[in-house]
Amino acid sequence: MTVAFTCTTTTTVGQADLFDRSRSIDAHTGSMRFSRERAVAGVTSGLIGLGEYVTWHAWHFGVPVRMTSVITEFDAPHRFVDEQRTGPFRDFRHVHEFSEADGITTMVDRIRFTAPFGVVGAVAERALLRPYLRYLITVRNRFLTAGPSA
Repeated sequence: MTVAFTCTTTTTVGQADLFDRSRSIDAHTGSMRFSRERAVAGVTSGLIGLGEYVTWHAWHFGVPVRMTSVITEFDAPHRFVDEQRTGPFRDFRHVHEFSEADGITTMVDRIRFTAPFGVVGAVAERALLRPYLRYLITVRNRFLTAGPSA
């Protein structure tokens, strides 16, 4: 079974700046310090772009996790998409959308994923993984919108 959810964040950080913060490997690493997430292959610092990949290593639920994502769509500064190529999910897609009106930038994260392990995975998707992934996106977005616009 596939799970999807949306997180919407508003900020005074400008659209182009927030777009770049969202594709910054360094900002992502900073926002996920608690899980010891680090980029270990592909683009390991700076900004990631279309067709580029990053492999992350992190600890979640006390378990080491390795996941490689590639940027499959890119329309600066409005939208980009990252999708898992290898990792813990059967399928994982994250759409990042940005718009700005009257000095307020809206960032919308659309997450869709499927866990492995059949029925057990389907139960884990809803009971554990969806709330946890929503929490991770919320923490990340707070980090990205903190501080002055660059």
